[in-house]
Amino acid sequence: MRRAGHGFTLIELLVALFITAIMFAIGYRALQQALTSRHEVDEQTARLTNLQQALRTIEQDFELLQPRPVRVLIGDGYLPALQSAQQTLTMSSTPASSFGSTSSFGASSSGSMFGSSSGAAFGSSSSFGGSSSSGSGFGTVTAIAGTTAPAVTFTRGGWTNPAGLPRSELQRVSYVIENGALIRQYVVELDATPNDPMVRRLLVDHVKNFSIRYMDAGHQWRPDWPPNALGGGTQGFVLRARPVAVEISLELEDWGILVRHIEVPG
Repeated sequence: MRRAGHGFTLIELLVALFITAIMFAIGYRALQQALTSRHEVDEQTARLTNLQQALRTIEQDFELLQPRPVRVLIGDGYLPALQSAQQTLTMSSTPASSFGSTSSFGASSSGSMFGSSSGAAFGSSSSFGGSSSSGSGFGTVTAIAGTTAPAVTFTRGGWTNPAGLPRSELQRVSYVIENGALIRQYVVELDATPNDPMVRRLLVDHVKNFSIRYMDAGHQWRPDWPPNALGGGTQGFVLRARPVAVEISLELEDWGILVRHIEVPG
């Protein structure tokens, strides 16, 4: 006589389903954590790569610094081969979303190397141009609409020209802080005119502070360049003067303070 087959009871089936659901929940949570961690790692990696590229760009620019002054926009006088803003530029913690708002940085008191901001249409002026200062022989740096006076402006060499365009290998570069972002900008022509367009590139965002120091021939650090006096040198010597080295200090909201020392050849 055969015995009837014995199947699962309802309680056993519910217990099995409950255990399966718990295992799926644990597995899903672990998978979600792994995906979140991967996303954070990817973001940090991209941030690090972007920051390394920005610092390398700054290093290359200063390593290729050339003693070539440029004419002011109106052609009256010359700007030094390297010209600083004479003070640390400090920004709020607002991240960079656009380049449209005008900040008050770069305006200095009477007698300093830089003048106050002046409004002009973008592209009709340059943030490192302007008329010559009375008695200084340099020039005033005027901000264009939506920008601020640059932290530093200088002439660099080694501008590659693979297309063989009729232009110089020298490039007039400036660095400016806008809306919490560090921006590199330049004009195509070395001795720019008011009609020459400006090319701008965002290097890194979430910047709280950006400052530069310059080492003179006496191995002394100073916040401005060129110095007011360089051993009694002539105006032409002052215009072409280059520091021995520069110190870049970049403070970010997420990475803190980063410092780089760059030797200037020549």
